Amino acid sequence: MIRRIAILIIASACLAGCSLAPSYSRPEAPVSTTWPTGPAYKDNTSLTGEPTATDLKWSQFFINPQLQKLIGLALANNRDLRVAALNIERSRAQYQIQRSDLFPKVDANGSATYQRLAEDFSGTGLPMNIHQYTIGLGVSSYELDLFGRVRSLKDQALQQFLATGEARRSVQISLVAEVAANYLRLAADRELLKLAKDTLTSQQTSYQLIRSRYEAGMSSALVLHQAQTSVDTARVDIARFTTLVAQDENGLNLVVGSTVPADLLPGALSETLTALKDLQPGLPSDVLLRRPDILQAEALLKGANANIGAARAAFFPRITLVSSVGFGSDDLSGLFTEGSSVWKFAPQISLPIFNAGSNQANLKVAEVNRDIAVAQYEKAIQTAFREVADALAQRGTINDQVAAQQSLTDATGASYRLSQARYEKGSDSYLNVLDSQRSLYGAQQNLISVRLARLTNLVTLYKVLGGGSELNNSAQKL
Repeated sequence: MIRRIAILIIASACLAGCSLAPSYSRPEAPVSTTWPTGPAYKDNTSLTGEPTATDLKWSQFFINPQLQKLIGLALANNRDLRVAALNIERSRAQYQIQRSDLFPKVDANGSATYQRLAEDFSGTGLPMNIHQYTIGLGVSSYELDLFGRVRSLKDQALQQFLATGEARRSVQISLVAEVAANYLRLAADRELLKLAKDTLTSQQTSYQLIRSRYEAGMSSALVLHQAQTSVDTARVDIARFTTLVAQDENGLNLVVGSTVPADLLPGALSETLTALKDLQPGLPSDVLLRRPDILQAEALLKGANANIGAARAAFFPRITLVSSVGFGSDDLSGLFTEGSSVWKFAPQISLPIFNAGSNQANLKVAEVNRDIAVAQYEKAIQTAFREVADALAQRGTINDQVAAQQSLTDATGASYRLSQARYEKGSDSYLNVLDSQRSLYGAQQNLISVRLARLTNLVTLYKVLGGGSELNNSAQKL
């Protein structure tokens, strides 16, 4: 009999597996099959020899040794990434819990009952003591998944697990890009601080010279106060950039997840201008199929699709098996003797007849959730396309901006030197020198900002193009 029950349960499990979930079909991408073109966009044919973001590991793209060490520290210590990894572990456990419902749960059990019957109940006219001992194996409430309800719930849990894996990849790519962006911002602010200090030193020298001439009656009070404005402007910038540098360091410590060693902090932005590689964007279809946030949205869509199968199965009968086999005796020593075997097999079936429309409402909820997931998936694709297009638009013009700003800085530098020479010869006023100096100072600041924008654009491209082949791993084994 034990063998018959086991065979019946195994056969029932094999018959299960029919799914009522609708067949999944990936929605068409609601974006163009090519990246935008026009005056703002660079000709991508000139980058055919360059790698795509997904072909490069982050350690191959961020080639600055300091930056590589910082990214390594962040991957080890960042709390957001740690939470994302723990979410994966939780989703894996939840999937395993749901998957276990596909199989019978066998429990070993033993019991002993001691009971005294009154003489009126014993049937012998005398009080009676009854001892009962049982031991055996049992299957409790195993659902035969003939209509795929349990399997659909398992599939939904699997897609949720895969979605958390893609979410972790998304967090990791964002973290790598954020570390790089913070590093570059700190380098730029440190360079701006150094520029302000150098400008202050130069302006103080000029101020002392003008003050000496003023005290000797060779210069006016207007010129002296004009020189003072330049000194005070530089002092204000020093205070401002000192604050920004401190805040940048605090932000870097936060994203790295620990205090950054001083030897890993950047010196100036000019030292990191060759720290990044150029990239080609590749085809939209490649990018959209490999970005983790889009893969996450698709996994959630598949999970919502599987939920429809579970909701549909609720309209059909549910068959549950309860069985047990073992031994029983009124004496402990006779528990395993011949004739002491006991068994129980109690299949149960439930068929929904009237539930006030709850099953229909649950199905409607599942279908609406699927439609919401479709819209969210399409929105993720549109957002990704827009992010890449914006980054490509900036890349198409940023080198021209850098070149123009460099030329402007060189021209204002020459103008400042000429006006300074004319003032020293007495052929020009100090107002022209002051205007030239302010123009040069502003041009130098803008040059640092444009260089920062170019490097930050490369980091952004790496991120929005789904960068990091070592992050594009298949789902973790369960």
